[in-house]
Amino acid sequence: MRLRFAAPADAAALAAVHVTSWAETYAGLMPETFLAHMTSPQMRPRRAAHWERTLVEGREVVTVAERAGEVVAFAGAGVTRPHTVLPGDYDAELFTLYALKSEHGRGLGRALLRASAAALLEQGFGGLAVWVLETNPARAFYGHLGATELGRKTEEIPDGLLSEVALGWRDLRALL
Repeated sequence: MRLRFAAPADAAALAAVHVTSWAETYAGLMPETFLAHMTSPQMRPRRAAHWERTLVEGREVVTVAERAGEVVAFAGAGVTRPHTVLPGDYDAELFTLYALKSEHGRGLGRALLRASAAALLEQGFGGLAVWVLETNPARAFYGHLGATELGRKTEEIPDGLLSEVALGWRDLRALL
C-alpha cells in the first residue's frame, strides 16, 4: 500500500471509489431511492468533475491509498464548512474518508486520517471535525481514535432524513 497526495488526473479514480464505497457502506443506512440515485452510473462523471475542480483549485488536502497502482481509498480535508455548527477550535473538517469494502480492516482509514492530520498541521490547522451518519459503524472507528462527540444535525433528503453526529479532535497532534 502506498499513500500520496491526489492529483487532478486521479479524479476518475476518486469518483469510482466514492460512488462504489457509498453503495457498499450506506446500504440499509439511507433511504434506498436516495442511495440508488447517489450511486447511479450518472454519478461517476459528476463526481469526477467535482474531484477534478477540487484538486485543480486546491480546496482540500486529498490523500489517496493505492494498492498495485490502483486507488482503493482516499481522504479529503480542509477548512471547516460554514454551515456546520461546531466549537471554534475545530478549524479543519474531514469531508471524506472512503475505502472500497475489500480494503476494510487493513489500516487504510487510520493511515489516511493520520496523513490528513499531518498535512493540516503543516498548514497551521489545530482541530479536526468530521460529520458521520449516526447509524454508520465508522462512528466506532473515529471513537477508537479518540474523537469526541461535538454535536448533531438532521438533514432532509428525498424520501427521508439523515441524522448525523459531529465528532472531533481538539488537537490534530492526537492523531499522529
